[in-house]
Amino acid sequence: MARKIIETTDAPGAIGAYSQAVKVGDTVYLSGQIPLDPATMEVVPGDVDAQIKQVFKNLSAVCVAAGGSLADVVKLTVYLTDLGDFAKVNEAMAGFFEAPYPARAAIGVAQLPKDVPVEVEGIMVLSS
Repeated sequence: MARKIIETTDAPGAIGAYSQAVKVGDTVYLSGQIPLDPATMEVVPGDVDAQIKQVFKNLSAVCVAAGGSLADVVKLTVYLTDLGDFAKVNEAMAGFFEAPYPARAAIGVAQLPKDVPVEVEGIMVLSS
């Protein structure tokens, strides 16, 4: 099956050797997003709440570029440098997602790119 690379200027460009997303059939694999402002490629100012919200804004932009929305996301993986921020991720998700929610895993990590506190990747399935 052919792969289609998804790119949008509404989300941060790749800061390494990867694509923002790859679509294979009806499945879209969303690369991890960190709280970068797509216009400046700088970490958004503010607390962890603002940064978590930016991550979901960035994921949403990639979903739209792929022809879907966050409502089409079936699986998320959340990486946190402080698992104490898990409740804040739940609060932010309630503003970006509606039930039924995607499957999700949360993983505590020592460090993330650009020393941000959160990164989220996902898998989206588009309806035919």
